[in-house]
Amino acid sequence: MSAAIEFRNLFVATQQGRLLLDGISLAFDEGTTTAILGRSGSGKTTLLRTVNRMVEAASGDVLVNGRSVRDTDLIALRRGIGYVIQESGLFPHFTVERNVGLVLEAEGHPRAERIERSHTLLKTVGLDPASFAHRYPHQLSGGQRQRVGVARALAAEPNVLLMDEPFGALDPLTRAEMQEMMRDLMTRMGKTVVLVTHDLDEALYLADRIVLLSSGKVIADLAPDAFMQSTVPEVQAYLHAFHRGADQPAHGRKE
Repeated sequence: MSAAIEFRNLFVATQQGRLLLDGISLAFDEGTTTAILGRSGSGKTTLLRTVNRMVEAASGDVLVNGRSVRDTDLIALRRGIGYVIQESGLFPHFTVERNVGLVLEAEGHPRAERIERSHTLLKTVGLDPASFAHRYPHQLSGGQRQRVGVARALAAEPNVLLMDEPFGALDPLTRAEMQEMMRDLMTRMGKTVVLVTHDLDEALYLADRIVLLSSGKVIADLAPDAFMQSTVPEVQAYLHAFHRGADQPAHGRKE
């Protein structure tokens, strides 16, 4: 299996010289899902954004499908990578149909083709085009907007999908529904997915491997089962923090 995304000794620093990424070397296999965990400020989103050059590396390199992102036209690079963010980032004055087809519109595809593709993708993410295509984002629930955001990210049939806390603002039940949808999509479509999340359960449910970052460095790069059994102190601390309630008796419980 070949690497769809590879980070080679990657360094990213602020203008003041503070390191955000400190010598990251990782390779993500084609068709796999990798979850990036870590506390706020650990470098998760910075690492994700180096893939589509929203963040430029100070040194080292990022390769997508074997080619350095520096050697790829920026517009072509970004159009070839799906990107899903929290709160979906939809254009409020465009219909759902047009939001989904924006990349195709920018590439000059005929309107009829864009509409057909938009409607197909809406069905793929569980939204009936007859009911949703001509609505505007403010007429949708949070979960529905995120479904539209996923559909838009898939419009140009990218091989790589970047997801930055895509479900973080949703209530637990809606979030679970979105995770079910994404798991089904990833199984059927075979995309290479990089998922930034704070949610350990989400990472365990969706990912083939889990990378834990701390202060811009890779602390662990493990399969989910191995991550749960790891004796690395930082991994143990993360596991304990997330499942702290399971280790305690119910508040006020009387024996």
